Amino acid sequence: MATRTIGLVGAGTMGSGIAQAGALSGYDVIMQDISDGKVAKGVKDITKSLARLAARDKISNTDQSSALARIEGTTSLDDLAECDVVIEAATENIDLKIAVFGQLDALCKSETILASNTSSLSITRLAAATRRPDRVIGLHFFNPVPIMKLVEIVRALQTSDETFTEMDTLTRQLGKEPVSVQDSPGFVVNRMLVPMINEAIFVLHEGLASAEEIDTAMKLGANHPIGPLALADMIGIDVCLFVMEILHNDFADSKFRPCPLLKKMVNAGYLGRKSGRGFFDYS
Repeated sequence: MATRTIGLVGAGTMGSGIAQAGALSGYDVIMQDISDGKVAKGVKDITKSLARLAARDKISNTDQSSALARIEGTTSLDDLAECDVVIEAATENIDLKIAVFGQLDALCKSETILASNTSSLSITRLAAATRRPDRVIGLHFFNPVPIMKLVEIVRALQTSDETFTEMDTLTRQLGKEPVSVQDSPGFVVNRMLVPMINEAIFVLHEGLASAEEIDTAMKLGANHPIGPLALADMIGIDVCLFVMEILHNDFADSKFRPCPLLKKMVNAGYLGRKSGRGFFDYS
């Protein structure tokens, strides 16, 4: 089945980024969220992002206006019924996602592929909540979506080869580089990345070095473009804790225990860039 229209559930950072990538690649996009304000913010973020790309001559003014014209905002899931692919980019809550997949399954045409942008939750569980488990898959994009090339294509136990092939083709047409991943907590990137960040937080917690020194050490000693604590601030410290708890609970392995300082930061509301303060001050 050739994809013509992409639906997005969620107009936040990830949903709007995926919508932008789809529209720039020539797809019609319907972006849904729970309120007019959230939808409007998503469209505004896309508009600003496209304007920046045009100002840097990364896209033409025609590309900019054409992409915006392909994006429709809505607060109704019903408007996604005729989409060829629907990508869920809602809050990382398994019960919420299961409910959304149940609704989409009832609404969408039988051939529609239902995908989740979850960074760590079970695609197999989401597939089991539908009557089309073979048409459910994970498409884990990375932030910022317009810049980051990787997409983890996550196969549920039930995902068909046909569904995988269609989504492999779609992600390449979006200008991304997909990797095939079996369904497992944290998939590939977060399985390795977030525990590394957690260990950096342990190093800070134990007073071995300051946040600045830890990040400098990893940038100069491991040739990382950004230090692990600055990266935690960019990802969201609450997101890092969420992933660590998923890994710790699902694998029942003490090596995935969240650092006490990570929990304290979340309890204090120090969530990184989005709150103005994390391991570094952004005020």
